[in-house]
Amino acid sequence: MAALDWVVVCGYFFVMVAIGLWAKARVHDAADFFTAGGKMPWWLSGISHHMSGYSSAVFVGYAAIAYTEGFVLYVWWALGITFAMVVGAFVFAPRWPRLRQRLGVISPLEYLKIRYNLPTQQLLAWSGTALKVFDVGAKWTATALLLNVFAGVPLGWGVLITGGVTLVYSTIGGLWADALTDLGQFVIQLVAGVVLFVAVLAKLGGVSSIWTMWGDLPEGHAEPFNGQYTVLFVMVYLLINTLSYNGGTWNLAQRFIAAPTGSSARRAALFSAGLYLVWPLVMFFPMWAAPILLPNLAKPDQSYALLTQELLPMGLIGLVLAGLFSHTMAMTGSDANAISAVVTRDILPAVWRGARSLTSRTELMVGRFSTFAFIALSMAIALTADSFGGVLGLLILWFGGLVGPIAIPMLLGLLPAFRRCGPSAAIISWAVGLLVFFVTRYVVEDWVAELAKDKVTAVQVGGPVVCSLIVFVLVGLVRPWRDSDSDSLVDALGKDSLEADARV
Repeated sequence: MAALDWVVVCGYFFVMVAIGLWAKARVHDAADFFTAGGKMPWWLSGISHHMSGYSSAVFVGYAAIAYTEGFVLYVWWALGITFAMVVGAFVFAPRWPRLRQRLGVISPLEYLKIRYNLPTQQLLAWSGTALKVFDVGAKWTATALLLNVFAGVPLGWGVLITGGVTLVYSTIGGLWADALTDLGQFVIQLVAGVVLFVAVLAKLGGVSSIWTMWGDLPEGHAEPFNGQYTVLFVMVYLLINTLSYNGGTWNLAQRFIAAPTGSSARRAALFSAGLYLVWPLVMFFPMWAAPILLPNLAKPDQSYALLTQELLPMGLIGLVLAGLFSHTMAMTGSDANAISAVVTRDILPAVWRGARSLTSRTELMVGRFSTFAFIALSMAIALTADSFGGVLGLLILWFGGLVGPIAIPMLLGLLPAFRRCGPSAAIISWAVGLLVFFVTRYVVEDWVAELAKDKVTAVQVGGPVVCSLIVFVLVGLVRPWRDSDSDSLVDALGKDSLEADARV
């Protein structure tokens, strides 16, 4: 890192904080802070959804997968999310802003009190909040690792620097700040990604290397399935991605809730799907080429950072690093906003009666404090990531394995086909999913590894979500739930309100 690189990085941090300060003027109450007042245009919602869907952990953990396994990374991750978003554009996304239209929700879990009951809502709120603390902790750790490779900054300081900047603009600017910084970060990462893509092409001998380099890579790197990333794993993660990217990951639900209408949310989802289809081909190319340019790396998770240092001149290295920061700050900032919405609107009113009668201004202050506390706690988790299996352990095993049991009652509860799945189905499916995760991960891990061999990751990640889904459906059939308020809510989500259409 030369002085010019540090100027670029510091300039990037300054712009992010400035956007947060500018966005503060647009935030007048909790609805503005958490849902942008339901006025976010579809194109900004789509870009924000895309940027909030992955962090710089992609350039650490996923870079290691690209280095060791090859093209399968695009198949199970990018193609899977693209398919999930196309499905969600017509099934899930339009229903989120309709919840805001009908109920005035500003948290993705508020509706669960009506759809199921208060205990179910609280169970999902508490467990989902705890899970997100670990997930975001992995993102800070990944960013700190990159900063350590680029500039030798100790991991602790790397977490404090990136987390501190995000803490400032997310706490003061809310969802408007998150979305606007997502837009700026999208431009930065687009330029940075194209620059490194072109540099790698030049090093390999030109555009033709896009097709010819695969013969020079280790065996299996050009295959759609490789190593432990089997057809079973890809199918399991397709289910997880469908649940996660359509709102099971709460910050992504916020992007749809903030859309003016269901049709706007649908366009946002399709736009995000298009970005996932095309952009990762450019973003992952240097990672796929790394075994040729940097053979026999002892630490494959450093491949992307090392390529940047080797191929780019000063100044551009700082731009790429800023682009890597942009992903983590986009995702963690939006996570913090969604979690603080859940804490403010769902958890606090259940444990403190006074929270049910907060003024709009006080509720906004509580939301900002919750955002601050969540980011600070996730930074503390980041400093102990090795205790949970490192970055990949937190990302793929912990988050992938646990997001399904939480997301299934939340997402399927929006659909008429599952209207008879009530509180019992939601709670039992959640409990079974968590039980399967801990049993396969800690009790019979050796037995699973012996039985499944190269499918062990698929079993550990997919077992919880598949079991949760089966139990949710079966309990709904055995003990059908009937509640007039719940049925009315589900029926009302099928189309936009006339008032919303008139405003748009």
